[in-house]
Amino acid sequence: MLVQARRAVLKSGDWLTAAEVALLVGLNTRYPSAQPNKWKQQGLIFAISHRGVDYFPGYGLDPDADFLPAQALAKIIEVFAGHKDCWGMASWLHSDNSMLGGKRPQELLTSAPDRVIAAALDEVQEIAHG
Repeated sequence: MLVQARRAVLKSGDWLTAAEVALLVGLNTRYPSAQPNKWKQQGLIFAISHRGVDYFPGYGLDPDADFLPAQALAKIIEVFAGHKDCWGMASWLHSDNSMLGGKRPQELLTSAPDRVIAAALDEVQEIAHG
């Protein structure tokens, strides 16, 4: 099941390399991984690693904020800390969610961030209570 979930996440097409993020955001392309990795270290965005390459969620970049990391993503990363790894977060954000009317959290990350954060908090409570 884990392999299938990872495959579905990867095939979603919502992932960008650091170089692609740098181009999209208009960052220095000489060191394209510098800023995305800094954001990752600051907990503003996450990345999944596949075959030695980090992939950043394109849906985690807010087009209304010059493609900087969506503010809600930092809160979601904080909520899931110690509960889900990067692949777990990616899978959760990619999956239909009943608290969000069957929509995927990644679809509402910038348009309804409070609802997505509430759904993440609910997910953590379910994990904690089994």
